[in-house]
Amino acid sequence: MELFRLEHKKLWRKNSTRICVLLCVFYCVVFGSFMIYQWITYGSTDNFSSHNFDGYENIRNCQAYSQKYGVLTDESLQEWVTDFKSLYAQLRDERKTQGAENPETVYRVNNSDMYTINGWLKTLYPELERADMLGVTVMSDYVETEKLTGIYERREKAIDTFLEISGQTGAERDYLLRINERVKGPFSWKWTDGWSNVLGNAVSGLGTILALFLAVVLSALFAGEWHDNTSALLLTTRNGWKKLATAKILTGFAFTLELFSMVAAGMIILQLVYLGTEGWDMPIQMVKMIAIAPMNMLQAEIYEYAFTLLGALGFAGVVMLFSALSKNHVLALLLSMAVAYGPMAVKNNVPVVLQQAFDLLPLVGSGADVFRTNTFHLFGHYIWSPYLIIWVPLLIGVLCLKPAVKGWARRMKG
Repeated sequence: MELFRLEHKKLWRKNSTRICVLLCVFYCVVFGSFMIYQWITYGSTDNFSSHNFDGYENIRNCQAYSQKYGVLTDESLQEWVTDFKSLYAQLRDERKTQGAENPETVYRVNNSDMYTINGWLKTLYPELERADMLGVTVMSDYVETEKLTGIYERREKAIDTFLEISGQTGAERDYLLRINERVKGPFSWKWTDGWSNVLGNAVSGLGTILALFLAVVLSALFAGEWHDNTSALLLTTRNGWKKLATAKILTGFAFTLELFSMVAAGMIILQLVYLGTEGWDMPIQMVKMIAIAPMNMLQAEIYEYAFTLLGALGFAGVVMLFSALSKNHVLALLLSMAVAYGPMAVKNNVPVVLQQAFDLLPLVGSGADVFRTNTFHLFGHYIWSPYLIIWVPLLIGVLCLKPAVKGWARRMKG
């Protein structure tokens, strides 16, 4: 334990470690959360483009607008569309009579969650979308309100259509539909755009950022001993290389947990400040109607954070392996970054089998797979991807530990 404490202190004393932590926290918490909530994404707009620095107040207005609908039914959807048509008509009238929109009307239009709900309409009522209106106005401005019926039946049909287009038929289709059967309606209806950002961007993209800083810090954990010319001295210590290697590995995992905890804590605190807890019990189908996961927003967020944490631990194991096998920490860094970012760069240009294999690598896949219908076919059975991709990256990291210790021992003795 004393050896671990010394190695841990040694790691945190490095300027490179402190700089990486500060940059990571700044990017994820200050820029990626605070600035997003207060200005970049959720600040109010005067002309549908520029944002004001009033995100907190604007989010409260957005949440208040959706509270009147309560539950998603045919009637509440029709009511929303009727309200939106009236509001949008007022906006058009202001353009004609005044030559510009009234900022208050623009605020109300933006606060209506129109982009999310127009996504529902395009998914569930594709036959009502008019080609001549594309790029002219949004679907909810012209759709025939009385035709917006059978919303839950249409959701089931949309899922069937999507699976057929995706080539997911037969046993795979039946397997996915059995998962979907656990999704129960009617769905509660709150403001969805905030949760869409949290689950679709903030948490699901966190691993991509962590990979960079973990690679920089941990790539020197073993290889740095050669750079610092301390390898000969280590051989004379009373603890021996095996105990020292164990202490370094524990230090690497501890640092990973610490970095993740600092970033996640900051993001969650700001989320609670700006979004509160409203809507946590909405099903994730309110973000993506054809999602099959029987999860609410809070459950999906917990899954995505767990996915990122386990992936980060797995990635730490991979980085420490490269560090132990290389005398050059720069080489270890490049190899680590290649494992994380190489598959991301080519993922969309390789066969499906390779894409699935890449999803199993630490911090390459995405926790946002809870919104998708991806599956793995193993030993004659289908496995929904979120069940598998959360554990395999950690397993890969654990499997890297033994060769890391042995590889470092051979280099030390050599």
